[in-house]
Amino acid sequence: MNVSELIKMRGLDVSKKIKLVRHKGSNYDMKLLYRNSMLDYYQCLQTTDAFRECDYILSFLGEEGKKATFVGAYEKISSTTFDINIHVPPIGFPHHDFLNQPLFYYELKKIDLLNDLINRLVIDWGSRNWNQWHDEKKPKQVVEVLPQGYVKDFPGFDELVLSYDELVTVIKNRDANRVWHTMLSSVAGIYLIVDMSMGSGIQYVGSACGENGLMGRWKSYVAHPHGNNERLVELLKKHPECYKCFQFSILRTLPKSMTKTQVVTLEQKYKQKLGSRAFGLNGN
Repeated sequence: MNVSELIKMRGLDVSKKIKLVRHKGSNYDMKLLYRNSMLDYYQCLQTTDAFRECDYILSFLGEEGKKATFVGAYEKISSTTFDINIHVPPIGFPHHDFLNQPLFYYELKKIDLLNDLINRLVIDWGSRNWNQWHDEKKPKQVVEVLPQGYVKDFPGFDELVLSYDELVTVIKNRDANRVWHTMLSSVAGIYLIVDMSMGSGIQYVGSACGENGLMGRWKSYVAHPHGNNERLVELLKKHPECYKCFQFSILRTLPKSMTKTQVVTLEQKYKQKLGSRAFGLNGN
């Protein structure tokens, strides 16, 4: 199966001028923009007239090697020069330096093409060029279609970083993310939450112990984003949507045989090291 066959099966007129784009910038975190629903805005802005002759755009996020994951299809409606007073950036857009230069602005309308394959369709990009014309004679090959609700491969405890949305997806789709559930349930540990909204970087250090380990504790954040932590409750009262920018990682894994007292003692040391009581979200 290739991309050309797939879009024809789904009814897109392949005689139209279609571009495929792969977002994997070295200067900006494209996956962070995507998680915060800002990639569409960023994609509308280009330093060159890259989409001048386009009718449609198939958008992908760059992965390791030459892989790319589908994130949406768009119809180009119009184009003009960028004016920040008209094309106002979303609240919290982190890259205002990018906006301080001459830019082309494209009005792009998201269409219902391959919607069921968003975050699931993985192709072989096969080139360094970030944007390419669709070519029926040299179509992009489909590498895999990931299970519904799949997030990503479990990277190991030391490399683990999850956005709040990713955590929710992992928790709610056990079968598609079975390794995550197995591994996170197998250990106790000390974890870190960072509020990434508006670049605040405010930290909360927490701990997990007991039968279900880290998985059991992190499930509570899916049920209630504050996890019943006093300062997180206060933060969400002031900024109800900021939990969407929470980032979860693991500072240290511990055996589940450790007592709660032992785990909490280690938790206190990490709070001291990171200053999360004086400058972060820990209240004790």
